Amino acid sequence: MDTSQIDIKPIQTLQSETFQIHLWEDRTRGEQWVPTYNPKVLALVADDFLRTVSNNAVDSGRRSFEFHALEPGKHRVEFSKRMAWKFTAEDRRVFEVTVLPSSA
Repeated sequence: MDTSQIDIKPIQTLQSETFQIHLWEDRTRGEQWVPTYNPKVLALVADDFLRTVSNNAVDSGRRSFEFHALEPGKHRVEFSKRMAWKFTAEDRRVFEVTVLPSSA
């Protein structure tokens, strides 16, 4: 996928702080967001799903990923929307996380 066509969303946080990224996920269709990031600079500390549609036939809602910023600098988190039966990503979201040094 050509990354020049992707809208990169900025996030700013402090080192040792946590931040969240929320994405819509329709599990009825088999959608699942899969994050790619450098675990040496960011740590995934929580991955939650909040069902927002109350219907027995529909399983869709907001998926929340919480990361802990370990190292200062600019870091990229890419999410690929995967479908169980496809080899390629159906969609992609890119976030550029600027981690500022925490004041001691």
